[in-house]
Amino acid sequence: MNTQTRPAPKSVAQEHEPAQPVRPAPLFGPMNRPLQDLRGLRIWLVGASSGIGAELARQALAAGARVALSARRADALEEVAAGHKEAFIAPLDVLCRDAWRDQHARIVQALGGVDLLVFCVAKYRPERSWEVQEEEAEHTLRTNLASVYSALGAALPEMLARGSGGIALVASVAGYVGLPGASVYGPGKAALINLAEILYSDLRPRGLNVYLVNPGFVKTDLTDLNDFPMPALQTPQQAAQAIWRGIVEGRFEIHFPLRFTFWLKLLRLLPFRLRFMLFQRFLLK
Repeated sequence: MNTQTRPAPKSVAQEHEPAQPVRPAPLFGPMNRPLQDLRGLRIWLVGASSGIGAELARQALAAGARVALSARRADALEEVAAGHKEAFIAPLDVLCRDAWRDQHARIVQALGGVDLLVFCVAKYRPERSWEVQEEEAEHTLRTNLASVYSALGAALPEMLARGSGGIALVASVAGYVGLPGASVYGPGKAALINLAEILYSDLRPRGLNVYLVNPGFVKTDLTDLNDFPMPALQTPQQAAQAIWRGIVEGRFEIHFPLRFTFWLKLLRLLPFRLRFMLFQRFLLK
């Protein structure tokens, strides 16, 4: 009779524990592991059919990365991927939970794995609080925020199993403070900022890089809806260049342009009374 005690089964956390502990980021210097360049990097870019996401895809492909492009419109993805043999089209409705795992399996089979997941999903319309429509608000938050958990559920297990990879969440400076006119978009982006901080604390010790991207105003179909002057407006090309530069350098927060984001970061340090006074004077005329 065998009286040996069988070892207790490993928990999910233990299964994903790295073989060797990862040293914490130094007090100074990059918070993530820097990259030499994008060549050969296997990237899953969600939201790649237009705007910043499309330009991120074009620049990554031009730099030699292997890129899986996801969005609802397959025809738009084909246009972005045109002429690039290292592009893999993976159409995806971010609100369809099962589709995430199915497309991840297809991408892993095609590329051999995912080194970097870029979540660049955005739905936006300017609206004051009395203009918010309940169903539209729910759809926006499911698209911009809730779907990121489907993305993590699909991509994280494989990254954790091998102890490497990266997650990049494209949020917005609209998540820094409660800006008038961003009644639904702003809270969703603020939650993404909070989530990126949590992911960094959880995943960096397990060998993964985490990037938080906070763009200022970028000229896209979404910002074309704004009826106010947009300071320091950038092109999608400029935005994509800043994002890839920050990822290669290993930065945690990638925010741009600095001449604009500096003032917003300062604004959120002000007492609420003073902050609201400034809103009334400059933004609510």
